[in-house]
Amino acid sequence: MSTQESQPANEVLSVAQFCNLYGISRALFYRLRNEGRAPRVFKVGRRVLITRAEADAWLKRISEENVA
Repeated sequence: MSTQESQPANEVLSVAQFCNLYGISRALFYRLRNEGRAPRVFKVGRRVLITRAEADAWLKRISEENVA
């Protein structure tokens, strides 16, 4: 198994962790999600999680949107 296939706990963010890290509110996160502009998420039970790689890709997409 390669390192990209396994996601250590510190490579996965909860919605709250993601929002704190990127300085956005949970309301904005869910609004972006409804608009299809939030990072892709996956669910484990009731928890909504975001991989660190997806969070980084989202930040790059958002930055490019704001420049264009």
